Amino acid sequence: MIAQKLLPVIPKSFTVHQKPSTATLAYFVRKVTFVKMSNSFRLYVKNAKQVVLVCNNGERFLTQEAMKKLSVIENCSLIIGKDGMLKAVGPADSIESQFKGATFDKVINAAGMCVIPGLIDAHTHPVWAGDRVHEFAMKLAGATYMEVHEAGGGIHFTVEHTRQASKDQLLSSLTQRLTRMLRSGTTLVECKSGYGLELDTELKMLMVIETARRNLDIGISSTYCGAHAVPKGKMVSEATEDIIKVQLPKLKEKMAQGQLKVDNIDVFCEKGVFDLDSTRAILQAGKDMGLQINFHGDELNPMNAAQLGAELGALAISHLEEVTNEGIAAMAKAKTSAVLLPTTAYILRLPQPRARDMLDGGVIVALGSDFNPNAYCCSMPMVMHLACVNMRMTMNEALAAATINAAYALGLSHSHGSLEVGKQADLLIINSSRWEHLIYQFGGHQELIKYVIIKGNIVYENDKTMDY
Repeated sequence: MIAQKLLPVIPKSFTVHQKPSTATLAYFVRKVTFVKMSNSFRLYVKNAKQVVLVCNNGERFLTQEAMKKLSVIENCSLIIGKDGMLKAVGPADSIESQFKGATFDKVINAAGMCVIPGLIDAHTHPVWAGDRVHEFAMKLAGATYMEVHEAGGGIHFTVEHTRQASKDQLLSSLTQRLTRMLRSGTTLVECKSGYGLELDTELKMLMVIETARRNLDIGISSTYCGAHAVPKGKMVSEATEDIIKVQLPKLKEKMAQGQLKVDNIDVFCEKGVFDLDSTRAILQAGKDMGLQINFHGDELNPMNAAQLGAELGALAISHLEEVTNEGIAAMAKAKTSAVLLPTTAYILRLPQPRARDMLDGGVIVALGSDFNPNAYCCSMPMVMHLACVNMRMTMNEALAAATINAAYALGLSHSHGSLEVGKQADLLIINSSRWEHLIYQFGGHQELIKYVIIKGNIVYENDKTMDY
């Protein structure tokens, strides 16, 4: 018979730099649970210098002190089953002895390397046509986001091009972008619509996302964002009515027929876009049809969006550069996660999100790239680096925010975001003796990531990695 798992994997009190004692390792061995099961597995990752579990006690999210002390095992191995789920994780010698006689489709000797959970990008806009590189020069010259928007640029520029693009064109560009994200270590990504602003194009975008979800290796959480801007020629009230009475009912019909799987609803709650009343009405309508609330709030102006999200039971609110103290307290109490986007604040020269105030206040802090024509970044390692430098997060906090907490923001932390037995085996193998190099080396992920693994399958192998 084969051991299914080692319990416990590592005591919660262990920090990154602590090493299990001989007595503790003996305890791991004594606590093996034997069950009758197949002795054939998909993948054996052995002898890793470090395996960062992130958490190991079934936590759905981490806050405050828990974000500073990640669960890490030195000299560790992992076993992944045929179903793509993690079957065992623990000290290398214990795993080796308990799985003697087992067969594996693939074995990776990760000696000298580190293993971390696959990164999760909790906020992207990856389906669009027509880049906005010309606007970058305007921003460098001092134009604000809303000035570009009011001049016919911004979202409306992308809307015009996206409406004209075919499904095949949009799918081709989306596939290329998601492939770049995957090679940068992202194994699960949230993808929004929102460059249609009318029924047909919004459905076209969502169908493109659905096609990608069904055919690509990368995991996708789909978001309807029809309230990304007010369409030209319409008032806010008219746009709100169209979304609630036309777009959402059609979306519900497509979902009931099995043509679409949409997970979240988003609204850009902002001055000159959707006000609090319109935002509340749209989000509530989406919630009533089973969508998770996950929206843009308090980005350019303090709109009290954080308080609104907490009131509605929002799973996540993004941006929050202008969140108030009251908003922070409300989100912490409601367990509404804050998806912070350091790339956007960096590119638009906005005040940085108040990450330290949110972290200290008990908010569940997650990270996203905000990939879109305005903030073109495919790399979560670079997002984590910016979060550490510009938002003063620690490296442990940044990794937790890009794994377990990002999974929570998408309602998936029960199955993603940490390397725990029973969870989906999405992980990265880094060609470095310390996992922190992935954050420390700004832009160095292309040389550091050796393998990207999703459901125990090697979906990317980099033969150009260098040992740092």
